[in-house]
Amino acid sequence: MMHKMGAILYLLWGLLHIKAAIATYQLGATLDPSLIQGRVYQDAWNLVFFAVSVSVIAVLLNWRNSRLGFWLNLSIASVTDVGFILHVLMPGYIPMIPGIIGPILWVFAVIFTAIAIRKTKITENI
Repeated sequence: MMHKMGAILYLLWGLLHIKAAIATYQLGATLDPSLIQGRVYQDAWNLVFFAVSVSVIAVLLNWRNSRLGFWLNLSIASVTDVGFILHVLMPGYIPMIPGIIGPILWVFAVIFTAIAIRKTKITENI
């Protein structure tokens, strides 16, 4: 059951980041055509694909308590949210609330899926 809660949290993380990707694209649309606008569009593009990847892995693998799913989503979501925390949240470019919601979903998704993977490992050894 813990793995399913983790999968749901990863799915919510993915949906939140799809919304963030749309907002990032809209921000880029307000800029003059330039390298900066292109980079903002690229950020939106990357964010939507990270979000879709995490969501698909959550539904197909984490929901079944897959070790591969655990490591894939741990890697993708961690790289995405650590960059967000370091470069957007900590400098104060957006308020802590609601900015911390994504990292909270990520941390709890990791905790729930890790507990589920650990319990599976313990039961396999019995």
